[in-house]
Amino acid sequence: MSKSKSEWNQLNAIEKHVIVDKGTEYPFSGEYNNFKGNGVFVCRRCEHPLYSSESKFDSGCGWPSFDDELVGNVTRVPDADGRRIEIICANCSGHLGHVFSGERLTPKNTRHCVNSLSILFVPSQREE
Repeated sequence: MSKSKSEWNQLNAIEKHVIVDKGTEYPFSGEYNNFKGNGVFVCRRCEHPLYSSESKFDSGCGWPSFDDELVGNVTRVPDADGRRIEIICANCSGHLGHVFSGERLTPKNTRHCVNSLSILFVPSQREE
């Protein structure tokens, strides 16, 4: 469940730079770039669910890539550079990265290029 503003997680300096100041982590440096696991990726700041692990794919771009978001949980806004579309958390407006279409990397033809520092992974609770 998403946290209210008073409950948001504290961010360290680099997380703040990416999530609040709309920075970008170095390619191939993030903990989730090559990560594989079954679960949900949530916003690092407010823990709002953003992406299912089923939508994650290896794009080779150096950042975690997803071809679909959890409906209504990621907002698209024009980037300040006027050329790209920024993606932000629909709950806290934290910067996630950018979305691209038309690259034909998946059948959905969409790539959410997400900073690892913007997300946390929550593993699925499987009954054994």
